Amino acid sequence: MAGFRTLSSGLRALQPRAFGADPSGERMARIRRSPHFKDGVFQNPGGPARTRPSGSTLDFAKVFFDKDTRPRRTPKGTVPVHSTTLADIARPPATGLRLTWMGHSSVLAEIDGRRVLFDPVWGERCSPFSFAGPKRLHPVPLPLAALGPVDVVVISHDHYDHLDMPTIKALAGTDTLFAVPLGVGAHLEHWGVSADRLRELDWHESTKVGGLTLTATPARHFCGRGLRNTQHTLWASWVVAGDEHRIYHSGDTGYFDGFKEIGAEHGPFDATMIQIGAYSDFWPDIHMTPEEGMRAHLDLQGGPEHGPMLPIHWATFNLATHPWADPGEGALAAARAVGAGVALPRLGEPFEPTAETVPSEPWWRGVALAPGGGRAVGEALAGAGIRTASDAAVVAQADTVSDGGRGAGKGTEDPETLSAS
Repeated sequence: MAGFRTLSSGLRALQPRAFGADPSGERMARIRRSPHFKDGVFQNPGGPARTRPSGSTLDFAKVFFDKDTRPRRTPKGTVPVHSTTLADIARPPATGLRLTWMGHSSVLAEIDGRRVLFDPVWGERCSPFSFAGPKRLHPVPLPLAALGPVDVVVISHDHYDHLDMPTIKALAGTDTLFAVPLGVGAHLEHWGVSADRLRELDWHESTKVGGLTLTATPARHFCGRGLRNTQHTLWASWVVAGDEHRIYHSGDTGYFDGFKEIGAEHGPFDATMIQIGAYSDFWPDIHMTPEEGMRAHLDLQGGPEHGPMLPIHWATFNLATHPWADPGEGALAAARAVGAGVALPRLGEPFEPTAETVPSEPWWRGVALAPGGGRAVGEALAGAGIRTASDAAVVAQADTVSDGGRGAGKGTEDPETLSAS
């Protein structure tokens, strides 16, 4: 046992700074007081969630390293990126609300005169190492320095594809505030963010930034970024409400009934940013399929749809074994099947969710390899629990809309990240 402690201590001493820091002192005392912290770890809503691949290691390896499906996980050509300029985002949005998807889960939201940056990842890899780990599949649409002032940076959780040390260190040199889930502030302080610029929240807690109210809301996921995962940092989705508009960012989450509760308390929303990529039958509890994402979007609206869904958490990193374009195709087909609004901007393309029209073209089709199979829209929607008054007719029509050769299903197999996303 003493030898193990020595080895463990030695490994921790070798940790790169990107591993961050464990909560301690008053921060850890506050964590222990949280109603969501029990038996030494944070608990998921709805009970325990599978956070590692289910089934045997051999089954997982067969899928992950399959030579026939691996090429489909990345684009076959250059991913189209909108030539975003500072001028594009310098003009105030005509409607008071504008979103710019920078890739993966990174979104710049301009809402009621304030600027909110969600899960900014400008790094080349979502990894603690510069030489290994999932590599970016497209350039960042706009350099971080060209983004202009940001009022608040919002972090959903501490996995590498959502919390990027180089990006945080760059933002630490500005005067922006940081809103983070409970415990995550330890990482940011470790990287140079002063404590007075942190707004560290438990679920259902809120903070004010300018005229905005930011509320941390539940999600069904997990945490950790070091060799020794203490499970002492919380994960969250976020509601941002201004004088005129309300938006929601899902972070990473499996589907759960809590979306209805969030919608009832904080909705309806002028836009939802919903994770619809890196899903898998190997970890169904912690990431949503496109169909589950659409169900979450409808739950959050709590009635007639108020604004569109922006699909996020896809296209930028290869974190699962579903084809690269499947999340986009699935989100488009699911939206058409239920008559819901979905925004499909190119990476870096600013759009206003409450305008008469939003980007809706499947821009990815020119660089996606033809998918190999997949589930029909009807089966996938039924599996996600989505029902409409005219299911049969709508689903039959939706089954024909995807000319990429798939329905809107989650594909035949899809394990997720070796770097915990």
